[in-house]
Order: sequence, then C-alpha cells, then structure tokens
Amino acid sequence: MAHPLEDGSESQLGAEAAIGPATPLQQREQEMDHMSPRLRAFLSEPIGEKDVAWVDGISRELAINLVTKGFNKAYILLGQFLLMHKNEAEFQKWLICCCGATEYEAQESSNCLKEWCSCFL
Repeated sequence: MAHPLEDGSESQLGAEAAIGPATPLQQREQEMDHMSPRLRAFLSEPIGEKDVAWVDGISRELAINLVTKGFNKAYILLGQFLLMHKNEAEFQKWLICCCGATEYEAQESSNCLKEWCSCFL
C-alpha cells in the first residue's frame, strides 16, 4: 500500500499530519513571537546578576520599592517566586500587598518569572 501522500491524494489527517507536530523549539519560537520585547530580552539568557528592573512588568517605582525591601536583583525576586512554589496567585498577592505593585505589574512579573523557569529550570 502506498503512502497516502505519495499518490497525490490528501491525507485524511490533513496537512498538519503530513508536516508533523511542531518541535519544542518551534513551539517556543511561536510563543516568543507574541511576547513583549522586554519579556523576550529577559528570557534570552540566564538571569545572572540582572537588576530587578529587568523583570518584565516591574516599573521604575516598583523597582525602587523592591530594592528598599532587599530585592535588588532579579534572582532574589525569582527566589521569592520559587519559595512560593511558583504559585502565581500567591506571588502576585505578595507583590501587591507588600511591595505596592499594581495588578498589571504583578501579573506581568509573575508571568515573566514563570516563563523564565520554564526556559531555564
């Protein structure tokens, strides 16, 4: 029996089946197309010694609040996120209540740290 695509007929599974599923790298590239430039830049490399202001969603004002509370580096904020077991809702609540973040800032920064974890951990 000939392969369904060799005889010129279309596969019953459609074009996607002929191409195959996207690889994890292709899926990641597609996801990155929809990310903000700031998030894309943050995810482009290990966290290293980046200041907390590098985290997507952290405004200048929030960065100042975080620094005064001892969260001057992105890895320290990541540590807080990890201590909260990557629970985005809990982390967002903490950022809003303890650090003066807006709801938007809290959502964006927790998403940024979650995405970083999925890339590097």
